Amino acid sequence: MTENTMAVSAVVVGADRLGNIPDLLKGHNIAITHHISGRDPAHQKKTLQLPSGTELLILLTDFLGHNVMKAFRQAAQRAGVQVVACRRSVCSMQQALQNCGLCGAQGGEPCGRAGRDEVRVKLVRQTPGAGRR
Repeated sequence: MTENTMAVSAVVVGADRLGNIPDLLKGHNIAITHHISGRDPAHQKKTLQLPSGTELLILLTDFLGHNVMKAFRQAAQRAGVQVVACRRSVCSMQQALQNCGLCGAQGGEPCGRAGRDEVRVKLVRQTPGAGRR
């Protein structure tokens, strides 16, 4: 990471251990500021707030319940934070980072925001009634 590019601040939600994911994110100029397991029942609240300064929310879907994911997605939407959802594996994370448009998939350049004025926001919206039985 060069001195003129600031790392993207990310919150990772899901799983007790992250394995090699922090190393992969560091290679893409993404710094994990908080890791939340998602086990706490308070994480299902609809009025959940993301930590200040969060620029990216990463949801590890194979370790989260639907209500927890929904609460964090809503918090990200309210804060205007991009959401990346994937399984907890390096391959899945790499593919999700390339597909989200935040990381440069062509040419292999790392993630980063050269200027703080450039903020790309991608909101992941849930269809009303989706997931209900």
